[in-house]
Amino acid sequence: MQEFNALAAQLLDAFREIPATGAYLEPDATGLIASAVLIPLIVRPDRASILLTRRSEQLRHHAGQISFPGGRMEAEDASVELAALRETHEEIGIHPCDVVVLGRLPALRVPSGFAIHPVFGLLRPSVQVRPDPVEVAGAFDVPLDHLVAEQNYQKHRIVRPGGAFQADAIAYQGYFIWGATAAILVRARPYLETVLRRARI
Repeated sequence: MQEFNALAAQLLDAFREIPATGAYLEPDATGLIASAVLIPLIVRPDRASILLTRRSEQLRHHAGQISFPGGRMEAEDASVELAALRETHEEIGIHPCDVVVLGRLPALRVPSGFAIHPVFGLLRPSVQVRPDPVEVAGAFDVPLDHLVAEQNYQKHRIVRPGGAFQADAIAYQGYFIWGATAAILVRARPYLETVLRRARI
């Protein structure tokens, strides 16, 4: 417990010193659906990682894709952070008391009409993940040293009715991470590098 609290305090201090990347733009909220996701960091003695989920095929938006836990903000959510924590609890059973919120990145506008607010959260190492099968088909974690390595990223060509475009993508052990999740990971790399450095793994 003491080591976890000390690491959380270190990361809180470190995250305050990192300026938000200019690659993000705060979206004009008009016509966009506000949503919040948690970037769940887990630091164990042997490695640091990020927890990701695979969305259920039954979902209306982004079915089957790899994503961070999160979703649409509700009227009762007093803040972006509380929305991310609520959605994480609903989707994968992690209680807010097991998460230390470290900070957040500016919102990301995505073509599906959402404004996604990414929130960094440090999870207690002993946390138990219990996915809700209606929303989440599975959960897995990806080591930070894989996610901070620039060579592991690629550009993926997406073809839509409106035309084709290039999107960030990253592969890991049979999982293909692309779209908004990959875009957030690209811009989160300075923070992930900080976690690795402070955790001394």
